[in-house]
Amino acid sequence: MATGFVGDFKRFFFRGLAAMLPAMLTAMIIVYVLQFVDTNVGAYVDKAVQWIVVQWGAVAGKYELTLTGPDTPWDGVKDAWATWHLHWLGFFLSFVLIYIFGRFVASILGRATWRVIEHGFFRLPVVKQIYPSVKQVTDFVLAERKMKFSRVVAVEYPRKGIWSLGLVTNTGMRTIQEALGQDMVMIFIPSSPTPVTGYTIAVRRDEIIDLPLNIDNALRLTVSGGVIMPPGQVVEVSGRDQQQVPGGFIPLESKEDKEIPA
Repeated sequence: MATGFVGDFKRFFFRGLAAMLPAMLTAMIIVYVLQFVDTNVGAYVDKAVQWIVVQWGAVAGKYELTLTGPDTPWDGVKDAWATWHLHWLGFFLSFVLIYIFGRFVASILGRATWRVIEHGFFRLPVVKQIYPSVKQVTDFVLAERKMKFSRVVAVEYPRKGIWSLGLVTNTGMRTIQEALGQDMVMIFIPSSPTPVTGYTIAVRRDEIIDLPLNIDNALRLTVSGGVIMPPGQVVEVSGRDQQQVPGGFIPLESKEDKEIPA
């Protein structure tokens, strides 16, 4: 009884954990990003807005700013900020500034300027070891141009006799096609269980097999390591040693069950 309860508890506990973790981690990442923006951008924007309010009051003649003496104007503005909970103003304006910066980087002048700045990052000691890796991750997550796949195929990779699932990304490179005189295609081979990484290979078009799968089914198959088969692709097996176990693996026959020839 205890063994049954412990087994049920472990099974359902990990099932519940697997269901909860994606939502919890997603919420944690979103909260972390918002807190990062608020702490590293919004707080400074908030101080800048307070400074503008103080300067505007001085220009309007409400008080006179001096280099020495009490900071009465500043204290008044800070008290008003705390009383009316105006700290959200810097948080909101930080998103506006990031948007304006994005518009600037998207312009011709902004692209050229940022290219020069990034070139400097790639030359700085220590920074050049960190910045490229961080840039690859952020570009993959936030880039507007996502990796596009046209169809799912099977290709013999990494050697003859072993078939791998591949995603066609583009036509072949001109140099390779002209050198071989063959029609080539570029294929991305996703790795399990993280399909965001993998290998890019060039293959002859007549050496691939088109599969009747959509991208989502192909990625599920890759993430699950082949456990989650696409609909209509499960091969029916028979026999005691080949009985398919739901949600598990197909057991291999043992040496004792094999008939050893004389």
